[in-house]
Amino acid sequence: MSDGWRILITGIAAGLAAGLARRLAAHDGVDLVVGVDTRLPAHDLHTTRIVRAELSSPVVSRLLDQEGIDTLVHLDISATPGGSGRDRKEHNVIGTMQLLAAAQRAPRLRTFICRSTTAVYGSDAANRSMFSEDATTHADSGYARDVTEVEGYARAFARRRDDVVLTVLRFANMLGAGIDTPFSRYLAMPVIPTVLGYDPRLQLCHTDDAVEVLYQACLDTRPGIFNVAGPGVVYLSQAARIAGRPTLPVPLPLVEPAARVVRRTRLLDVPTDQLRYLSYGRVADITRLRERFGYEPAYGARATLEAFLTEQGIAPVIDPDRLRSWERRALGLVRRMTAHGGVS
Repeated sequence: MSDGWRILITGIAAGLAAGLARRLAAHDGVDLVVGVDTRLPAHDLHTTRIVRAELSSPVVSRLLDQEGIDTLVHLDISATPGGSGRDRKEHNVIGTMQLLAAAQRAPRLRTFICRSTTAVYGSDAANRSMFSEDATTHADSGYARDVTEVEGYARAFARRRDDVVLTVLRFANMLGAGIDTPFSRYLAMPVIPTVLGYDPRLQLCHTDDAVEVLYQACLDTRPGIFNVAGPGVVYLSQAARIAGRPTLPVPLPLVEPAARVVRRTRLLDVPTDQLRYLSYGRVADITRLRERFGYEPAYGARATLEAFLTEQGIAPVIDPDRLRSWERRALGLVRRMTAHGGVS
């Protein structure tokens, strides 16, 4: 067996994992890339070896051992793998526990890279302006709670296997080619529901930046936890204008009932923690990514959104200039009514 990297990626059917596999396969120092998923990828992954298996399957344990895997990249963590919240938890949390049990016995494993999310910081009215990696995680439900548990199991694994470098990457909401999430589908809706009176700050991560960070973590050890996002923010109102989408403000008490109605249509399943994000927003500090990891994102928040709209072929429903004109007229009308006592 040669000295080149031998890498196993979970969740290979998803766009992020596929992008990483293509980058790694093109590197002369990588001897083997194995992708594991229950689904076959729709992408052409060239020399990547594809294995259809659950995370809990003995096949994964055998691969880690027999193929001499030294780098394990765990990307098979999803907000909506399908079905009920219990299905999601079983996939994310129980699946990760079983994967780590297999990794515990992998003799050549030297690096474990775990996908996480900035959603672990939570979203509420008391949000700090920016979350560092040392901030207390505050996720009490849904996908964010799953990922908080996954992180805990990953840290426990690293304590047991102190010869393995652990890298945890907390990605902001991701947009780009091959990404299909509740958030990306939300931004693509012809009319964007918003919470009346709230205009959250959105922090975004382009898939190209996400793939590059994962790629660098595979080929040069980066121990620790890192927030991964583009610099800057976009307010939700700005995002709607850039997309040329009208908004539909919903009073806060009606947000959860309205979300349940939308879920029943199967058009969009917005998790409860995502609803809070669309009220209060969330911004993570990327200083550690820049200074300790050594990566400067190529895409800021606005550039990420614009690239996503172009890549997905999402055309404006309303011309952005006309939308701004309507908003200015509406604001002028409110001001005139207020000046003449029409609004108390």
